[in-house]
Amino acid sequence: MNKSLEGKAALVTGAAGAIGSDAVRVLLDRGARVCAVDADKHGLELLKSLRGEGDRLVVHCGDVTDETHVRSFVKHAMDSFGRIDFFFNNAGIAGPVHRIPEYPLDKFLEVINVNVVGVFLGMKYVIPVMRDSGGGSILNTSSIAGLTGTPGVAAYTASKHAVIGLTRCAAVEWGRQNVRINAICPGSIDSQMMRSLESKLATGSLDEIRGRLEASIPAMRYGTVEEISSVVAFLASEDARYMNGSIITVDGGYTAR
Repeated sequence: MNKSLEGKAALVTGAAGAIGSDAVRVLLDRGARVCAVDADKHGLELLKSLRGEGDRLVVHCGDVTDETHVRSFVKHAMDSFGRIDFFFNNAGIAGPVHRIPEYPLDKFLEVINVNVVGVFLGMKYVIPVMRDSGGGSILNTSSIAGLTGTPGVAAYTASKHAVIGLTRCAAVEWGRQNVRINAICPGSIDSQMMRSLESKLATGSLDEIRGRLEASIPAMRYGTVEEISSVVAFLASEDARYMNGSIITVDGGYTAR
């Protein structure tokens, strides 16, 4: 069994979502201790029931857009494990589908607040504790939407471009202190978020829109959460120790077109 993360302490936000919860699974399976954070209390309870809260998994209900909450869950991780070696800065929302003139400002700001301010605050409070303990790895969740333009999802697209900018800035700032910051850009992943997007984009049947979306991917299918989690675990490991400021696409070849 792969135990490449034995003894590592990890913090994961968005831990009740499809990618976050599977990342928690893989990190635990590879030997890490994990503090799982989400605003969804029910989702965290389900995660505990599947993984068993104890010495190696603790959960924290918190809002990544609230600075007090962010300080609290970083403290919880430090109190539980004494250090944070890996931070999967993963919380995010998609928002509605509207063209820019019809996009409600409050919904635009909500997406920016979670996807950009949340990522910023996570780094703001995790970087100092990593620096003080000798270094660590941060992985921010962007998206192929951070590399391309997609009609109807202006807020999501803008937010994920911003995550890449934050990642590159932080990587340059903190690389000399052995704090590495990278970003992962998943493509279309078979998950509830993708089901929701399909329903918002569909003008006909859901099968039709899914078929069109899958046909646009060279791999001819959606990715799986397991295919994202394996890359997350690699970025958490010492095997990735010379990666800093990297923007890693996991998209079945979509952005290579």
